[in-house]
Amino acid sequence: MRIDGRKNSDLRQIKITPNVNLYSEGSAMVEFGHTKVLCTASIEPTIPKWLQGSGKGWVTAEYGMLPRATSTRNRREKVATAGRTQEISRLIGRGLRSVVDMSCLGENQITVDCDVLQADGGTRTASITGGFVALALALNRMKSMGTIKSTGLLNYVAAVSVGIENKVAMIDLCYEEDSAADIDMNFVINSQNQFIEIQGTAEQGSFSDDDLQSMIGLAKNGCLELFKLQSQIIGEFLPLKT
Repeated sequence: MRIDGRKNSDLRQIKITPNVNLYSEGSAMVEFGHTKVLCTASIEPTIPKWLQGSGKGWVTAEYGMLPRATSTRNRREKVATAGRTQEISRLIGRGLRSVVDMSCLGENQITVDCDVLQADGGTRTASITGGFVALALALNRMKSMGTIKSTGLLNYVAAVSVGIENKVAMIDLCYEEDSAADIDMNFVINSQNQFIEIQGTAEQGSFSDDDLQSMIGLAKNGCLELFKLQSQIIGEFLPLKT
């Protein structure tokens, strides 16, 4: 039995609340158990210099953790200098870009900000899952306003953590589980059951092919549940096809 009473194959209680920010073009509050991340998507009529004149747009992301998101206060992070912050920002950006046809955006950039209000493990996977909802809402708003003809969304994308502790695989690790895990992995998967990114390491020892396949199976099943939750919000304009 896990710390919070879940089965090894159970996600934490997941909640995605859309349109929580009055000013951003798309927003969502995502909760993975006690982890809470505010995701906002902002549209700007500017793009990186290397894309100017191409007719294509861009999607990027910035991740940050508030000073008291954890049990002790951390100093405010600066995206330009904090290595972990920059690495997670890039991960979120890659995940979101993987499901968008940039040629549909015109020369517009969408920045998805993921601000961790409370951290209990899985902040990067929650950010991708909630960030996609915020992005989809922003793109649908652009389409409704006539700024673009199509949202350009190709698939859904979500992410989940999986770990192994004492030779047992378990999904969606809370902080206590994550800090004690022998193997810790993050999976970014689209709704066609294809991998966007896999991050993983053996904190102690090593892992086998069977271990990896076990973790992959848990991750795919978990992301399917996350797609269904996302679909409850955006399915009206982007039906889920798996």
